[in-house]
Amino acid sequence: MLTDENGAFEFIDIPVGKYQIIAHLDRVPDVVKTVEVRGGDQMVDFQLTLAPVSEQVTVTATGSAEAIGSSYQSVTSVGALELAQRNPVSIGEALEYQLGVAKRSFGPGSGRPVIRGFDGDRVLVLQDGLRVGGIASQSGDEVEPIDVLSLDRVEIVKGPATLLYGSNAIGGVVNGISTNDVYQNGLSGYLTAFGSTNNWQAGTSGGFKYGFKNFLFFANGGAQKANDYRTSIGTVLNSYSRSNSVSGGVGWFPRKGWLAFNYTYDRRRYGIPVEPDEIDFEYLKMRRHSYEAKGGLRELGGFIEGGDFAVSYNDYINREFEFESDENVTELDSLATNKNFNYRANFNHRRRGKFSGTFGLSGFTRDYESIGEEAPAPRTRQNSFAVYGLERVDFERVGFQFGGRIEQNGYDPEGNFRKRNFVGFSGSAGLRVPLWKGGSFVANYQHSFRAPALEELYNNGPHPGILVFDVGNPNLNPEQGDGVDFSLRHNTERMRLEGSVYYYNIRNFVYTAFTGATDAKSNLPIVDYAQGRSRYVGTEASVEARVSRTLWLSGKVDYVRAELTGQNKPLPRIPPFRGTLGLDWRYKALSVRPELILANRQVRVFDNETPTAGYALFNLNASYTFVTGRAAHIVSVGGYNLGDTLYRNHLSFIKNIAPEMGRNVRLNYSLRF
Repeated sequence: MLTDENGAFEFIDIPVGKYQIIAHLDRVPDVVKTVEVRGGDQMVDFQLTLAPVSEQVTVTATGSAEAIGSSYQSVTSVGALELAQRNPVSIGEALEYQLGVAKRSFGPGSGRPVIRGFDGDRVLVLQDGLRVGGIASQSGDEVEPIDVLSLDRVEIVKGPATLLYGSNAIGGVVNGISTNDVYQNGLSGYLTAFGSTNNWQAGTSGGFKYGFKNFLFFANGGAQKANDYRTSIGTVLNSYSRSNSVSGGVGWFPRKGWLAFNYTYDRRRYGIPVEPDEIDFEYLKMRRHSYEAKGGLRELGGFIEGGDFAVSYNDYINREFEFESDENVTELDSLATNKNFNYRANFNHRRRGKFSGTFGLSGFTRDYESIGEEAPAPRTRQNSFAVYGLERVDFERVGFQFGGRIEQNGYDPEGNFRKRNFVGFSGSAGLRVPLWKGGSFVANYQHSFRAPALEELYNNGPHPGILVFDVGNPNLNPEQGDGVDFSLRHNTERMRLEGSVYYYNIRNFVYTAFTGATDAKSNLPIVDYAQGRSRYVGTEASVEARVSRTLWLSGKVDYVRAELTGQNKPLPRIPPFRGTLGLDWRYKALSVRPELILANRQVRVFDNETPTAGYALFNLNASYTFVTGRAAHIVSVGGYNLGDTLYRNHLSFIKNIAPEMGRNVRLNYSLRF
């Protein structure tokens, strides 16, 4: 429901009961209130603010908007303002240090999220619930082609979230949310400009929405550049990045539905860091064309109350070059293309007593090809199709959620390779019990299924993106896992707290097994893709507490221990124990936020993996907000790693030659109108 121009709205003929009302304004944190309707007229007031400490909302966990405090899954939502203040060059950098999330990288330009220790094809990165067409899950030096600063928020669902999105979300889902499917009358928009001192980063992003009668016109775009960054021991050569993107479309919003079309163009160039005496420099250039159509229906009046659909086509290409500085020659090492067509349709059935839920179908086709000296896999066509359902049962004192997904994945490679087809089932069951006012206990069980990835089946050649010469196994079996997740939550105006413990046991877990041999031409260690049983055990907790009227205290910790149980061997690139302690002091429109980040050493390492030392970082951020007319201006300055600490990210493939960034000052100006 849309408000009028004065911000008022009205619900008519609402049955007696308890309801959650979510108030949303683009690029501003949502406000959630629980209302008990007793009959007669009632009034509820909402106040939208730019303060980051607020109840969060997710649509990724269930397919429709609900407060995170009511979600069965463990979810984190990161808003547009926080994303902009981080000045990220990749989505991995944008989400680093979120609870349970770490950053895998091959340099700044290629950062990708790791959730609870799961990486690669076990973490699904989406935009508005659809695949973005990149190949970063296959290779550490690739980037997810998402313009983070154009998003309204990013939602992270931790743990097996396979039901609505796909079997390769066994570790979790990262979903970038835009709001082009929400009508808004008149003109609104945003503008962000930013810079950093360490790597002389500079960039801008902006967009608008204009609603007229039943039509909505929208567009956004941005560009940024970052030079080689510095550490306390010198500059990391070839760590630069460049990117620009543009997107635009139109939507039609009749009374009982909507339909929108969108086009996106994204282009990036970034270097692979090298040692100081290196004379050959590798860099990657990628571009993506994306065409998308989305729509929905509501108030249908039958068993199906409403629903939505989306289709998209992504044309992605990535070129890897090598520049030989001593000869001033640039050569094309490899070229990879990935063209995929995605579709999904969700349907919400009418509430029947205490039952409500969603069911639907989704799928994609993919045409992947790589050529060149460093192109290990054959051209392969992949197709996937799935049907799923997620049901919720709400009693007065307890709630249940359960669902299932059946998914098919087929691979058709060119040449003398075995075709494969996998069909599997994923399912979940959850329990939510209120314990006290604002407190609840949530328990989940998940059974997960994942078909082997393309590179795990068919690669046979050098793979510099993961620093190995890998040999695929076309006879791999699908992974199947079982896991439990227990959470204790407390949510009141003075305190928000969540603590979780989880345990996952995965059979036929695919991993890279070092053979002990080295490929003579590439000088890379040779690995086979093998299978075994793995175990992930971990915990995470976060708290936000109001100490006084103007001061909030926040803290979070996360830890995961993952290993191959049959060999009693740690799995590779598992993040160490981490903790964060912060304050948020507010005086009128001024906010000051000191933060201390701590990470333990990581000495539980896989074959050919290097241990890393622990570290402590001190950050200090401040922002000031002022309003002119109907526009809000936010000016922010942040000091990152103010002690200029030398530290290394354990999840970096090149941590031995590329420590993380040293002291840096970030500047940001944001406009909301």
